[in-house]
Amino acid sequence: MPSLRQLLDTHSSLLFLDAASSRIQVGLISRKHDPRWASADTEAGTGIFSCIDQLAINPTNVSAIIFCAGPGSILGIRTSAMAIRTWNVLSPRATYSYHSLELVAAALKGSEVCIIADARRERWHCQARGEPIRQVEATELPGRLLIPEGFRHWSALPENTTTTSYDLAELLPKVGDDPLFTPTDNPDAYLHTEPSYKQWVPQIHRTP
Repeated sequence: MPSLRQLLDTHSSLLFLDAASSRIQVGLISRKHDPRWASADTEAGTGIFSCIDQLAINPTNVSAIIFCAGPGSILGIRTSAMAIRTWNVLSPRATYSYHSLELVAAALKGSEVCIIADARRERWHCQARGEPIRQVEATELPGRLLIPEGFRHWSALPENTTTTSYDLAELLPKVGDDPLFTPTDNPDAYLHTEPSYKQWVPQIHRTP
């Protein structure tokens, strides 16, 4: 898994797409120019393209695309993934994903802090720096808890939870050497576990 610094050494320009929170963020980063960011407080289907227009970017011209695979808004993340797959059909390029909570934990550099996101049904994703992400009941969450700003939740926030920044322009400069990015040929949303389905067994209907 490469770090941001390694990606910048390999690729001339990086297009970031993050729709995990209620604030859509799009950025263009390269070694030759200062980072440029745009954001939109709207749904991903319009927000992503509004940000690209603000930055005057042609996605098919960038060297690599990096997107947030979650946890976060599944609809927003899958909208990002769909856009990337379309662009890569037109002009294939290197694509990488990262996890929202892992990025925040790496930037805060606090081993005793757990970054959380709603996993639905009274369960929470929990991420501590340098540890695998877990999915636990609210009663199993440890100590001090932080939820990234703009992350929606359907369950009541656990006690001892405060909000922390989810501004990529602030977070990314703090994680330049952390191996957070994973190459992917099939951009899609993060799933903690694959969904399971009950198998239907066909039967001939018989009169009782």
